[in-house]
Amino acid sequence: MGNLRNIAFWVVLFVLILTLFNLFSGGGSTLQSQSTPYSDFVQLVEEDKVSSAVIDGETIRYRGKDGRDYVTIKPEDAEVTQVLIDNGVAVNAESQEQSGFQSFILSLLPFLLLIGVWIYFMNRMQGGGKGGAMGFGKSKAKMLTEKHGRVTFDDVAGIDEAKEELEEIVEFLRNPQKFSRLGGKIPKGALLVGPPGTGKTLLARAIAGEAGVPFFTISGSDFVEMFVGVGASRVRDMFEQAKKNAPCIVFIDEIDAVGRHRGAGYGGGNDEREQTLNQLLVEMDGFEANEGVIIIAATNRKDVLDPALLRPGRFDRQVTVPNPDIKGREKILNVHARKIPLGPDADMRIIARGTPGFSGADLANLVNEAALMAARVGRRFVTMEDFENAKDKVMMGAERRSMVLTDDQKEKTAYHEAGHAVVGLSLPQCDPVYKATIIPRGGALGMVVSLPEIDRLNWHKSECEEKLAMTMAGKAAEIIKYGESNVSNGPAGDIQQASALARAMVLRWGMSEKVGNIDYSEAHEGYSGNTAGLSVSAHTKEMIEDEVKRFIQDAYDRAFEILTEKKEEWERLAQGLLEYETLTGEEIRRVMKGEPPQLGEDEDDTPDQGNAPSVTAIPKTKPKAKPSGDMEPEPTA
Repeated sequence: MGNLRNIAFWVVLFVLILTLFNLFSGGGSTLQSQSTPYSDFVQLVEEDKVSSAVIDGETIRYRGKDGRDYVTIKPEDAEVTQVLIDNGVAVNAESQEQSGFQSFILSLLPFLLLIGVWIYFMNRMQGGGKGGAMGFGKSKAKMLTEKHGRVTFDDVAGIDEAKEELEEIVEFLRNPQKFSRLGGKIPKGALLVGPPGTGKTLLARAIAGEAGVPFFTISGSDFVEMFVGVGASRVRDMFEQAKKNAPCIVFIDEIDAVGRHRGAGYGGGNDEREQTLNQLLVEMDGFEANEGVIIIAATNRKDVLDPALLRPGRFDRQVTVPNPDIKGREKILNVHARKIPLGPDADMRIIARGTPGFSGADLANLVNEAALMAARVGRRFVTMEDFENAKDKVMMGAERRSMVLTDDQKEKTAYHEAGHAVVGLSLPQCDPVYKATIIPRGGALGMVVSLPEIDRLNWHKSECEEKLAMTMAGKAAEIIKYGESNVSNGPAGDIQQASALARAMVLRWGMSEKVGNIDYSEAHEGYSGNTAGLSVSAHTKEMIEDEVKRFIQDAYDRAFEILTEKKEEWERLAQGLLEYETLTGEEIRRVMKGEPPQLGEDEDDTPDQGNAPSVTAIPKTKPKAKPSGDMEPEPTA
């Protein structure tokens, strides 16, 4: 209906402009004629120099025999018609009524044009179009159509438990009698909770593809505007649209943008966001029931959501969408690998074993990078070598072989990384070393990557202490080789990782006997969440920092001791890195024993091959660390 009004307006506007143009063009001859005195006109008529004349009231337009047009105004008492006829001039006369009407229209047309434009813009401002200046209150929810690129549950893998809960919602929409005959009611809402990239939005698209009912999608940030009350109006409008199309599904992505704790923040909160949240709470479970409207929302910040959103009757189901395990990763890789030609040696299970902690988005990126690498070298299919190279690029960053390093810088990097590798191989609870390199990658001049043999779900105190020792081994190696005065800024990233892990052990995990089993993390860092009002004394803060320092210092001393005992193996490995630049886990062991690395051999029999980093990436300079996504392996306190 709005489109018809817009079309009609533009048609009328075009007609008015065309009419105005015609009227002006009709009178164009008057504007273009040369004005002459009436006496000259009479003299020209008597001299037979006028060929024709048009009498329009008091205005006389005439054409001379020279072909030019003239205009003059006759006096009221002048009898000009007979004079023209007597001198053989062709005379025409125009109706005064028609001329008056045209003059009236000509004078009125600009006003009509202005009124029409004003009416049009007022209509837009009052909501005639969603993009209008005052159309804030209209919902921005879009109905999702799956005519092309339809996604179903077959395209979602690795999160079977989440799929089962959402498949039941789809079944409820398809066949409500199956559940209602036993007194069951359709859920009001489902909240998808999980880390970024695990497939929450993809699950919502799959529900749209499977349900066969109208599916509206909107972002949480689309509700919030600078004007108070606009978000609440949009919520009302969205539910009105949903009720008209019930049964239907409404998907709100990143609901934490509008569903945060009420009363939190500076000045007691945000009025606009809180009014929007209040309206959403009422629409989901208020006096008026919304039968057949299911709200599905996604967030990775469940901790900041208002408790009223999470109670039964609002979001009845909270579906956790975690990072996939090894079986899930294999299924996800197979889903993405359907789109690319695979070589005979490409084994998705080996790649899945080598990517613990990867999310669905990470795995999709890995497959895409492998395809790009194969295309770059002109292959017709994607081989296992492409997947391995893509995995290294995703985990460690792209190689920067063009970066110019001096021999001294390369040597310091080699001894630094060799220290990490030797300590990591010497401690039994450290993750096995996957690869060591002194080729600059990403923001690092060198890197040692360790990888877990299985998906890691928790951390023990002894494992954390050994991990700290491996992390601090780079600085210990530099001091042993070059002395205290020549230590570089290379261990900056190591110190940051070690500090984060040690603080988590003390503040959150209760691994310090002196500090005890108290969660000091939020109060210590100045957060005001669940620990609002909790204060920490200066003595407690000092004790926390002393314990963090003790954990790191003990780890450093342990690494220093190991490198001193195994100095020959460490020296061999550093020289091997200088010669070969990159060594895998088994090659590192051979070099440490004084054997050649045997580069290029098939290493399928090595315990590290096929695994992926946790990531324990120990950079020469501080890179952007990639968390593994398991059970807080790289925590920040």
